[in-house]
Amino acid sequence: MKTTATRILFAFVLCVAASVSHAGNKITVVELYTSQGCSSCPPADDFLGKLAERDDILALSLHVDYWDYIGWKDPFASADNTTRQRHYARKLGMGYVYTPQMVVQGMSHTTGSNQQSVEKLISDTLGAKRLDVDVTHSANGLQVEIPGGTFEGEEAKIFVAACDARHENDVTRGENSGRKLAHYNVVRDMAQVGTWSGDAVSLIVTEKDIEMAGHDGCAILVQSVKTGRILGAAQIQLTPHS
Repeated sequence: MKTTATRILFAFVLCVAASVSHAGNKITVVELYTSQGCSSCPPADDFLGKLAERDDILALSLHVDYWDYIGWKDPFASADNTTRQRHYARKLGMGYVYTPQMVVQGMSHTTGSNQQSVEKLISDTLGAKRLDVDVTHSANGLQVEIPGGTFEGEEAKIFVAACDARHENDVTRGENSGRKLAHYNVVRDMAQVGTWSGDAVSLIVTEKDIEMAGHDGCAILVQSVKTGRILGAAQIQLTPHS
């Protein structure tokens, strides 16, 4: 996922001040699994852009690679994203993957273009408890603070995702041939940087952990090993606000 492309800045969600990611912000994570080779995906891409404008949502676009064979190779697609989606399929009791799929807080899923259904799933998570994840800039990288308690008996992985605020490009082949497509908060690299098992965790994320240079923001996800549920999340911009 360590590639570069022409980017158009800035989508709101990754240009917010770092304080938005401080403890106490109960954001809900919405992951869109999409592909430029999928003719039904553009409405979901547009909807994710609208979700990205909300300060209570951490919206992420993850492009999968299994539609690349039908005539257009998605420049943002990654086998790692496909693997992550397949993990969700197992955790959510599905025997298949599909696009466009939105996974909400790692707990539930629906068709990404079905706005009413997505909004209901987001609403359903509002009362769910969350870890108050905090991320700030430090001299050595990103300082991540995750409190203890809240989820007794949970084991979780800590992920960092480097994102581009917006991409727009022309599609010249495949099901979306002739269209100019826009995507928001596109995940370009994701890596596990630690674990959480109930005790407070403090860690520094550096370029050795994930490629941050040239990207607009990072998302921190604390995700249950057992269920795939997002226990807590935060986001921070990497580039100056303009």
